[in-house]
Amino acid sequence: QVQLVESGGGLVQPGGSLRLSCAASGSIGVIATMNWYRQAPGKQRHWVATITSGGPTTYADSVKGRFTISRDNAKTTAYLQMNSLNPEDTAIYYCNVITVRGINSYWGQGTQVTVSS
Repeated sequence: QVQLVESGGGLVQPGGSLRLSCAASGSIGVIATMNWYRQAPGKQRHWVATITSGGPTTYADSVKGRFTISRDNAKTTAYLQMNSLNPEDTAIYYCNVITVRGINSYWGQGTQVTVSS
C-alpha cells in the first residue's frame, strides 16, 4: 500500500517559518518528481513547488524566494521550508508524487498551515 504522510503544519505568526515534510512509503515505484500543492478555503488547489529526481526545482510565483523544496538522500521524503509566511499562505498543503513517465500519481492527506496573529 502506497502512503504519503505530510507533517509539520500548524499555526504560525506572520513573518514566521514552518517546515513541512512528506514521507513516502510502500510500493511506490521509481519517483520522478515530488510536488507540493495547497488549497485555501473556497479556492482551487494550486501548485506550489516541484523537485525532480535529478535535483532541479521550480516554484509558483507566489512563493518564489520564500519557499524551498528539497529531498532527503534516499529521495523518499520531500520537504517544504516556508519562510516569511503571510496570511495568504494559509491553506491545506498536499504532497504529490509522480513516478517515472507519469505512470502513477499519489497524494497525501494534507496538513493544515495557518498564518495568523
